[in-house]
Formats: sequence, C-alpha cells, structure tokens
Amino acid sequence: MPHLQTLTSRALEACRYLWRFSEEKGRTTRTFLSAPMKEVHQHLGRWMKQLGMHPRLDAMANLRGIYAGAKKDAPVLYLGSHLDTVPGAGAYDGVLGVVLALSLVEALGGRRLPFAIEVVGFSEEEGVRFGVPFLGSRALVGRAGDLLQLRDAGGVSVADAILSFGLDPNDLYLAEVGTGVLGYLEIHIEQGPVLESLDLPLGVVQSIVGQSRLEVRFRGKANHAGTTPMHLRHDALAGAAEWIHLVEKEAQDEPGLVATVGQIKALPGAGNVIAGEVQASLDVRHAEDEVRTRAVAHLITRAQQAAQRRGLELAWETKLDHPAVPCNPELTELLAQAVEQTGRKVHLMPSGAGHDAMVMAEKMPVAMLFVRSPGGVSHHPDERVLAPDVRAALEAGLEFLVLLEKTHA
Repeated sequence: MPHLQTLTSRALEACRYLWRFSEEKGRTTRTFLSAPMKEVHQHLGRWMKQLGMHPRLDAMANLRGIYAGAKKDAPVLYLGSHLDTVPGAGAYDGVLGVVLALSLVEALGGRRLPFAIEVVGFSEEEGVRFGVPFLGSRALVGRAGDLLQLRDAGGVSVADAILSFGLDPNDLYLAEVGTGVLGYLEIHIEQGPVLESLDLPLGVVQSIVGQSRLEVRFRGKANHAGTTPMHLRHDALAGAAEWIHLVEKEAQDEPGLVATVGQIKALPGAGNVIAGEVQASLDVRHAEDEVRTRAVAHLITRAQQAAQRRGLELAWETKLDHPAVPCNPELTELLAQAVEQTGRKVHLMPSGAGHDAMVMAEKMPVAMLFVRSPGGVSHHPDERVLAPDVRAALEAGLEFLVLLEKTHA
C-alpha cells in the first residue's frame, strides 16, 4: 500500500495536471462535453485501470469505475465529485473529490471490502453550458431525460451534444443507479472561509442549503442615448441596476440568506444606445426552504415595483428550485467518528454551495467532507488547498471505509 504522504503528493499533482485541460487559452474553463473533458477522462481512466477498475462513460459522459467488493453481489458505496469547471476556475473544485476517491481505492492496496466502491467523475455540476446544473448526477437518479432539449448559447441541444461526444442519449436509462446501494460520500473543498477562521483542516457537512436560480428580464425601449431626454426614457438597465441594489440590501437584512445577481446582459449592448432589455440571473440560498421561497417571492415583487416605476415590463423564469438537503445522520455520524479517530476536532457545518450530493440524496444516503479553502477562495485561479489538509481528508476517508466495513462485516 502506498504511503499516505505519497498519495497526497500524487493527488495534488493530479489536480494541477488536470487543470491544464481547458477550452480557453490562459485560463481553465472546462464545460459539459467539451473536448478537454475527453483528455481528463483518458487520464483518470488510465488510473482506474491501474487500480483494477473498469472505467466506462455512461450516456451523460459521467466517468465511472467499479472497485469490486469481496463478494459478487456486494452493495455499492459511491465516491466522487464533478469534473467540469466554471470559467476561469481553480484546480481543486470538484476534481479533488474525484482524485481523492481514486486515492482511497489505491490506499486499500488491493484489499477487498464487504461492499464495492464505484468512483464517479460527474460530467456536469456547474450549470455553465446549458444554464441548468447537475446534469451528471441527475442521470444517476433518473432525472435527465427531460433535459435533452435544453440548448446552449450556440443552439446545440443536450441530446446533440451527447451524440457529438460519441454517446447515445437513448442509453440514459442505463446510467441510473440500481438497488443494493450503501450511499454516497463526496469530499470537496469548502469554498468558503469558515474552516480557516476556526483553524481546522476538515468539516463534516450536516446539510446542503436550498437553492433557487432564476432568470429575470427587464424590457424597456432601446433609443438614442443623445437625443432621448432622461424623463422620457424606459431604460431597462437602470431598472435592473435599481433592483440589483435591492437584492443585496434585502439579503443583508435576513440572517442566513444569500442572494446574488452574478450575470447580466444588456441589449443591444452599445455605449450610445439606451438598453431596451436586460437579462439578469438571480441566485438565492438558505438552509430553511420556507425562508428561501419567501425571499424569492419578495425579490420578484421588488423587481416588479422597480419595473413599474420606470415603465418597464418584467418577466422571469425559474431555472432551479432545489430544497435544502440534510445529509444522512448515520453516515454523517460515521464520518464524524472517522475525523475524530484521526485525532482532529470534529466541526459540523452546513454547505452554502450546491453539490452533487444533494441530487444523489434522492436515491441514497449521502455524506460530505469539506477540506479547508485557504482564504476562502474558490471559482478562481487562486483557489488552493494545503497538503496537510488533503492528507487529513485521506486519513479520514480511510477511517470512514474501515468503520463502514465493520458495520457491514
């Protein structure tokens, strides 16, 4: 069995190596079914083969490899995370979880457990290309079929993208998980500053906050910027700007609520033309679904009021409405014990970000382990992890497998 320090070094090296595979020169952007994803699949697939696993791609291009259990009909524990990135990404978001899953299999040194391990590198989690997240994990829980007609900015549908990648969307049903599932463990960077503020390497996730994503459109009238008096304008961008300020203010007044307008597009988009239409995103999250849904309704009301004041039309569309997801109490307790047995303090915490675990929870018990993010930085090239923290995650992961083994001996 390789030494944990060696596995830690390999894991970090693998993350930095995979960071190179990008659609854009000078920064890492790797979206769903892009050409660089094939190179990532090839690299991780070779690693799987070295571990005696049999890598395959399902119809949603999730990379999957099974490490067999001691018996042929052994139940399955899923380990993994996602392989896609946001534009201008760091090297560890998502990828670290897949790399550490393979590292845990390697750490077993060929020893077979009373359960099989299936490592999954999800093809899509971020929602960048098609505007809807979790395409990869939705395939495993049987909720991908109604997404095939989604289209990207170039007009390409999910179904066409799958075909272009060399896969068949008609085989999506084969991606669904079967019976005899123990659960899903995802190791992920925290993407926030909490663990660093507590000087802790690891956090055990208790729940994943609920999340709403909307597209909001302000429609006014495009006109000449020099000849249209201020009092006769129907400026969609000014209305959107007023509302965006209100989004920030309202969220600040509600404990635990976060609301973000992270994307905005003004049309026709010329410096000497009053904007006739603005498309804006809205992302709202809270650990309590009632608070979140009430906040969304209130923010839409605020948008309607801003539009009315300026003679604008308002339209909106919900892109995602996912309830808060509690992690499985039994698996979470095992994970907390595992962290404690490595000699480290257990910190239980919510996840403010969405993860594949919240989708997988529809079909199986889930648990999540966070790894400290120095500076709280994520979704940015400056995203980092510390080698001792990665080793701590490996140690806790191995202890988790040992504890799970004892419960299924």
